[in-house]
Amino acid sequence: MFFHIDPSNGQPIYAQIVRQVKFAIAEQTLRPGQLLPSVRQLSVQLAVNPNTITRAFQELQSENLIETLRGRGVVVTKDALAPCRKQRKSIISDRVEDVIVEALRSGMNAEEIREIVDKKLKTLEGKITAAGKPPD
Repeated sequence: MFFHIDPSNGQPIYAQIVRQVKFAIAEQTLRPGQLLPSVRQLSVQLAVNPNTITRAFQELQSENLIETLRGRGVVVTKDALAPCRKQRKSIISDRVEDVIVEALRSGMNAEEIREIVDKKLKTLEGKITAAGKPPD
């Protein structure tokens, strides 16, 4: 599993890990019953303190998205997909809203914003589907 941690983005590292696991579950890169890397493996891979990974895993467990199976490791729960998709949609919606508000405050009108969004969607959708990721 690949994580990208950016210590300079202002978001705590554990929160970045939580979000990326949720997105991986939402897009089914991580599936119910699938093992996650161990705390030790992730801390080495990401060069972060094991306590940071533990904190991320604890948050995911508190939301019933992952569980620890004795002798096996940490796995995605069978009911994790729906809440992760809902959260992903909410996160993306909030980010889109922030961009739209910024554009409107800068004097752009709705048509200009739609034009930019449509153009970017057409460009990116082709690249993402070409890369083998099916649209949701």
